[in-house]
Amino acid sequence: MSTAPSGASGAADRELRVETTTTAAPAAVWAALADLSRMPAWSPELLAMWPLLRGGLRVGQQYVGVNRRKVVVWPTRSVVAELEPGRRLAWDTRSSGARWIWELEPTADGGTRVVHRRPVPRRLTRASGLFAGVLLGGAVAHADELEAGMATTLARLTREVENGA
Repeated sequence: MSTAPSGASGAADRELRVETTTTAAPAAVWAALADLSRMPAWSPELLAMWPLLRGGLRVGQQYVGVNRRKVVVWPTRSVVAELEPGRRLAWDTRSSGARWIWELEPTADGGTRVVHRRPVPRRLTRASGLFAGVLLGGAVAHADELEAGMATTLARLTREVENGA
């Protein structure tokens, strides 16, 4: 299993990417991912994630997230942009301009290849850059930390689905 971040420091709006292969079946990984309320158990930055609309996980569903880095706590609003059950889940975080993507692919041995990415389709928002610059030690430093956190998130998710929790 490799959950190391894909690259060294670079631009804050570069695509962040981590991936791994787990022995857990795609259905088990999807079941965990599709319950976004579980995400804070894996993520070192996300404290909570709640749906804002009725109807469960679906394209257009909105979530409020609460994040923390050291003493700084802030909310985000995300909207599910893509949903292909069992294969792909993506949401856009409006406050930053980032898209968070999870991709699952079955492996020949019954396991799952899991890719977690954070591209910035257009560019990071001005507010995000200012916020990161003033409160999070700079946008590039925060992107580096996010990518390391994504690796932690993926490792924790993997451990959970492999242990059947």
